[in-house]
Amino acid sequence: MSAQIKTSTPTIETTDSPSEVKKDSKHSQSEGIQSTKTLANLPSFSPLYQQIKELLLQSLQQGEWQPGEVIPSEMDLADRFQVSQGTVRKAIDDLAANNILIRRQGVGTFVATHLEERVQYRFLKLMPDSEDPLNKASAERRIITCKQTNAKSHVAKALGLTENDPVLCLRRVLAFSGVATILEDIWLPEHSFAGLTAERLRDYHGPMYAFFESAFGVKMVKADERIKALLPDPVQAKLLEISIDTPVLSVERTAFTYNNTPMEFRQGLYLTIDCHYRNELN
Repeated sequence: MSAQIKTSTPTIETTDSPSEVKKDSKHSQSEGIQSTKTLANLPSFSPLYQQIKELLLQSLQQGEWQPGEVIPSEMDLADRFQVSQGTVRKAIDDLAANNILIRRQGVGTFVATHLEERVQYRFLKLMPDSEDPLNKASAERRIITCKQTNAKSHVAKALGLTENDPVLCLRRVLAFSGVATILEDIWLPEHSFAGLTAERLRDYHGPMYAFFESAFGVKMVKADERIKALLPDPVQAKLLEISIDTPVLSVERTAFTYNNTPMEFRQGLYLTIDCHYRNELN
């Protein structure tokens, strides 16, 4: 999300036509006070729909609408923010395109959840060379370790922490059709995942991000990745059941919740003998 810049006036500065802004407000006094406080922190140079998008993201971050819940109608949101319904629709379209909201025809717009099948594995881009869908739901997950440690410099930097801050570090292996395919080391800020243990991870059989969402209220909404090829060290090779001369794909990922807050750093080694990493660019 764009950086927040304080302005001197608690109103939306719009680059759209004046007709976009409604004159009549139907807010309660408390809603109006809250809205002006929020609007005062928005950049005045961004398009109006982008400003509304920022307000919606703030509401999501503050937990006003939980994953899986329906958000207010476009008409209600237009009234709340004193803009046209078309402006709200454009903001929602942008959030839906990024899998933050999900539209359901004739039902409403819902907060996306990793518990929903269509988005459960959207961050896992591994595909078999045969192009048949990888049966990700039936992956065998083996938790090797889950322990508290102090963040090393590169982990602290990725998570926006100070070096030696407490983090949870876990290692797991994912196997597909009985073949060990992915080895992952994952670091999480301890203050957001207190109580996470290897036993709890082993007892949960769904996607990890769905578990983070349901058990800790942490929803991952975007991720940045860096990819390169390398050779595994002896311990990594043993866990993947390969020789140290077998090249693997190294995928470093930082995952963020709302407001661009980093919540996870992971280093994954992908065995790509019969698979490839596929990403669609728009």
